[in-house]
Amino acid sequence: MELNYQILIVDDVADNIQVAMNILQEENYDFSFATSGEDAYILLEHNKFDLVLLDIMMPGIDGFTLCEMMKKNEALKDIPVIFLTAKADVDSIAHGFRVGGVDYIVKPFRAEELIARVRNHLELYTAKEILKHNNIALQKKVVYTQKRLLSELEETQIEIIFMLSSILESISDETGQHVRRIAEMSRLLAHYHPSLSKEDEKVIYHAAPMHDVGKIVIPAAILNKPGALTEEEFELIQTHPTKAHIFLKGASRKILKAADIIAYEHHEKWDGSGYPRGLKGEEINVFGRIVALADVFDALTHDRVYKKAWSFDEAAAYIIDRSAKQFDPQVVAVFQEHLDVFRKIV
Repeated sequence: MELNYQILIVDDVADNIQVAMNILQEENYDFSFATSGEDAYILLEHNKFDLVLLDIMMPGIDGFTLCEMMKKNEALKDIPVIFLTAKADVDSIAHGFRVGGVDYIVKPFRAEELIARVRNHLELYTAKEILKHNNIALQKKVVYTQKRLLSELEETQIEIIFMLSSILESISDETGQHVRRIAEMSRLLAHYHPSLSKEDEKVIYHAAPMHDVGKIVIPAAILNKPGALTEEEFELIQTHPTKAHIFLKGASRKILKAADIIAYEHHEKWDGSGYPRGLKGEEINVFGRIVALADVFDALTHDRVYKKAWSFDEAAAYIIDRSAKQFDPQVVAVFQEHLDVFRKIV
C-alpha cells in the first residue's frame, strides 16, 4: 500500500520553501506551505499533516513557539517537527529538542540528508499511528517502536556532538583528527579498564569529542595565540569546563550527560591541583580521568600553534611519570600496557 504523506513546510522565505519542495518532490509527498507561524497554525488546525519542516527565525510566532503550541494541542502534539534552520549554536539546538522537535537540520544541508531524515521520521510516525489503532500484538510492537525511537535519539545525540566539535575545530588550531584520536584513545582505555562495561566504552567514544566544547565561547585570538598567554588570558581559558557544564547540565540522555561530565572534569588532576573545582582522586568521574590522559597525550604528540610535537616515547614517559599526580594510576597502567596500540592511533 502506497501512503500519501502530507508535509507542511514553514519558512518566511519563499525560496527556502521551494528548495525543500524541489528536493523532496521525487518522494511523491503532498506539500502545503506557510510563510508565518500564525498561518501555519491555522493550517495545522484545519488539515491533517504527517510532518512539519519548521524554520526558527520568523517574525511574529517563531519556530520554537509554534512547536510549543503544537505540543500543547491534543490534536497536534504527535505530529513530528523537524527544525530546518541556519541557527547552529548550542543553545538553539538544545532548545529545539526541549520544545519537542524530533530532529534538527542545519542549513545548508545535503539533499540526501533531508530526504533520509524526512523518510525516517515519516516511517516512525506512521508506525506509531498504526499502533494506536491496532491491538494485534500491541505490546510487542510498542516495545519495538520504543527501541527504534531510542536509537534515533542516540543517533541524533551523536550527530549533534560531531556538529559542535566541527564548529570548535573551525575556530581553533585543533583538527578533526584531534577529536577522532581522543575518541579512539578514550574508547581503548575504557575497553581495558576493569570497572567499565561495553556500554561505557560505547558512550565514552561518542561523548569524548565534546571535551573542549566550552572553548566555543573563548575568543579565537586567544585559542590560536602562538606565544605565551597572559595571566588574564589563561584565566579565561580555564573557564571553558564551567562554560561547557552550563551548556550541558540539563541533558537527560546518556551520551550528552557523559559529555557534560567529560567537558566539566577533564582538566581535574588526581592530586587535586586541577581545575575548575580542584577535585581529587575518585572524586573525578572515571570518564573525566580517562579523557584527561587522552587529551594531554594527544596534545603532546602533535603540533600546536604554541609548541612543536614531542616524540611518542617522550610523551609516553611524561604520562607514566605523572601517574598518581596528574593522572589516575589505574588509567596510566592501562595506557602503559597497551602502548603499541596508542602508537598506531597517534
